[in-house]
Amino acid sequence: MPHVKHPNKIHSKEKVNQASIDNSQLKHDNTMSEMKHMHTDHREMNHEHHDMKHMNHDMGGMDHSMHMGNFKQKFWLSLALAIPIILLSPMMGFNLPFQFTFPGSDYIVLILATILFVYGGQPFLSGAKMELQMKNPAMMTLIAMGITVSYIYSLYAFIANHFLHTEHVMDFFWELATLIVIMLLGHWIEMNAVSNASSALKKLAELLPDTVTRVNAAGKEEKISLQEVHEDDTLIVRAGDKMPTDGQILKGETTVDESAVTGESRGVIRKTGDKVIGGSVNGEGTIQIKVTGTGENGYLAKVMKMVKDAQAEKSHLEALSDKVAKWLFYVALIAGILAFIAWLVAADLPMALDRMVTVFIIACPHALGLAIPLVVARSTSLAAQNGLLLKNRNAIENTHDLDAILLDKTGTLTAGTFAVTGVEILANDWQENQALQYIGALEKNANHPIATGIMKYIDTKKIDVFKVQDLKNITGVGLSGVVENHQVLIANDKELTKRNQTVDKKTLAPYLTQGNTISYLFVDEKLIALIALGDKVKPEAKSFIQALKNRGVEPIMLTGDNKEAATAVANYLGIDNFHAALLPDGKEKIISKMTKEGKKVAMVGDGINDAPALARATVGIAIGAGTDVAIDSADVVLTNSNPEDILHFLDLAKQTRNKMIQNLWWGAGYNIVAIPLAAGVLAPIGIILSPAVGAILMSLSTVIVAINAMTLKIKK
Repeated sequence: MPHVKHPNKIHSKEKVNQASIDNSQLKHDNTMSEMKHMHTDHREMNHEHHDMKHMNHDMGGMDHSMHMGNFKQKFWLSLALAIPIILLSPMMGFNLPFQFTFPGSDYIVLILATILFVYGGQPFLSGAKMELQMKNPAMMTLIAMGITVSYIYSLYAFIANHFLHTEHVMDFFWELATLIVIMLLGHWIEMNAVSNASSALKKLAELLPDTVTRVNAAGKEEKISLQEVHEDDTLIVRAGDKMPTDGQILKGETTVDESAVTGESRGVIRKTGDKVIGGSVNGEGTIQIKVTGTGENGYLAKVMKMVKDAQAEKSHLEALSDKVAKWLFYVALIAGILAFIAWLVAADLPMALDRMVTVFIIACPHALGLAIPLVVARSTSLAAQNGLLLKNRNAIENTHDLDAILLDKTGTLTAGTFAVTGVEILANDWQENQALQYIGALEKNANHPIATGIMKYIDTKKIDVFKVQDLKNITGVGLSGVVENHQVLIANDKELTKRNQTVDKKTLAPYLTQGNTISYLFVDEKLIALIALGDKVKPEAKSFIQALKNRGVEPIMLTGDNKEAATAVANYLGIDNFHAALLPDGKEKIISKMTKEGKKVAMVGDGINDAPALARATVGIAIGAGTDVAIDSADVVLTNSNPEDILHFLDLAKQTRNKMIQNLWWGAGYNIVAIPLAAGVLAPIGIILSPAVGAILMSLSTVIVAINAMTLKIKK
C-alpha cells in the first residue's frame, strides 16, 4: 500500500491496486488511511487475507495466485488431459482391461503428459520451490519430486524406446497423470470444505464513517472526507454517530458505547476532557472533540496491526500431513540414492536407475494427499450441521491437548447488553406495571445507560409512563421529581443505606452475584420497588464452565469490563482465574505470554477488542452473533452463539484428529512398506516389489483412506 506522506493526515487520492490489497504483504506501517482505502475500494479485492493465510499454510506455501476458482478449473482441465493418458498408457507396466493402444498413441500420451505436467503440476512445483527456499520440504516437495521424476524418466523411456532402439524401458505417464489429478482433487476438497473468510482488516476499516463534520477556522461547520482530517482538528459528533478518530472532548457530555472496541458492556459517561476512541458509538449527546489520533497513531490502526501480526505468526504452524510428508521425502530421497548405489555395484546402470526411479515413484503420496482433505471435508460438514463453522482446518489439529480456554465475558458468557434483569416489588399494595410507570416518568428524559436500559424494558412491556414535573438530577444519588402529585425518587444503594432501609438478602442475591446495578424507587419517602440492570449471564454458561473443568481444561475469563462486574460473574460461574479492565493489547499479551510458555490455548470472543487475541491464540473461536472483525480473525465460528457448542467442537476435534492419524498411518504405511521393497532390500531372498504390485498397493491404500474418512461421526 502507498506510504502516507504526512504522518498526521489521511490521504484519499492514491488508488489502491490489487497488489496493495494483498494483506499477506502488508507492512507494519499500515495507517488508518490505508484502512479507509480498503473500505472504499473493497470491491476490488479478489484475494483476501484469510484466503491467502489458509492457502499458504494448508498447501505448504503454494503460489499465492492459486485460489478456489483456479483449483477447480485446474482439476477439471487436468482430469480431461489425464483420462486419455490413463486409457493409453500402462500402470507401472501393468496393462489394465480398459486400456488400449494404436499406432501413434505413444506420441499423443507424450504431448498430453507434457501439457499436464506443466499446467496441472505448476502449483506443486511452485509450492516445492517455496518450501525448499524456506528449507522446509513437505507435501509440495514430495509431490513435485514424484511428478518430476515420473515425467523426466518417462521422457527418457520414450526417447529410448523410439529412437535409441534399446531394450524396452517402462514409462510412468499413468502415474504422472493420476498423481497430479488426485493431488489437485485433494486440495480442492480441502479448500471447498473450509469456508472462505472475509478480511478482518477490511471490517476494521468499515467501523469508521466516510465523512465527518469539522469546525473550520472561521468557526463554521463543514462536511469533509475522513481522509482530510488532521490531528488537532475540531470535529462535531452527534448522537448515534461513530467516533471518526481518537480524540478528546472539548465541549459536551454524552454516553459512549465502547462495547465493540473495548468490551465494556455498559455505556460509558464521557465529559469535557475525557478521551474517546475511534470506532465507538456516541450516545444521546452532541459533543465536540479534538482529534488526537489518525492513521497509524489511531486505536483501530493499532488493533489492526496486532491482528495482522498475530495471524502471520500463527500461520507458521505446521500441519500433521506436512510433518509426515517431510520425513517421507527424506526417507524416499535417501532410500532411492542408496538403492541406486547398491544396484550399480551389484548389477548395472539400467537396473540401478530402474530401482531408484521405482522408489521415487512409489513414494508419491496418493493416499497421503487425500488422507487429510477427505477427513476435513467430512468434519466440516458434520460441524456445519451442529452449529460450527470451521474456517481453518488446522484448528482441529491444534485443539488437541488444550491447556486452557480463555473467554471474553461480554457477549460470550453474557448476553452482551445492559438491560433490566428483574423488578422486585417491595410494597404489598403495588404492582410491577404501576411501579414502572413512576420509574419511567423520571428515566425517559435521561440519557445515561441505566435510563436507556430501563426505557427499553418498559417499551417492550408496552407501558405508558406518567409525566414528571420538577425533574432534578441529584449528584451521587439519582433522579427526583413530582409524578401524579407524589414525590418520587430513584436512588442508588448508598441512599438506601443512608435512609437506614434494608432489603431481604434472598431478594438481592440473584442480582448481586451477577454484578447487576440496582436502583430503588421511593414514592413519598416509602420504598416501593427495586429494578436491577446488568449484562445477563447466559443460562448455559455455568454448566459449560463446569464441563470444561471436568475435561481438565482451565477456564480463564478475559474482559474489558470493570473489575467489580468481572468478579461477580466469575464467582457466579465458578471461574477461578480472570482478568478485568483489559484493552485488546492486554488480552493479546496474556495469550502471547501463555503460548510462549508452551501452553496451548483457545480464545473465545465476539468483539473487536477480541480480534487480536483470537488471532494470537492457538485456536480462535468466535461467537456468531458478534462482530465481523472477531469472526474474520477466528478459526472457528459458533453460528448459534451458544458456548456449549464449544464442547461439541472439542469432541469433534478429538474424533477428527483420531481419523487424521489413522489415515496418515494408512497413507504413510503403504510407503513405509513399499519403499524398502522397491529399493530391493529383500532381493537376496528373491523378493523385489514390481511396479505393478506397487500400483495395486497404492490404489488399495487410497480406497481404505477414503472409506475411513467417511466413517467419522460426531458424538454428543
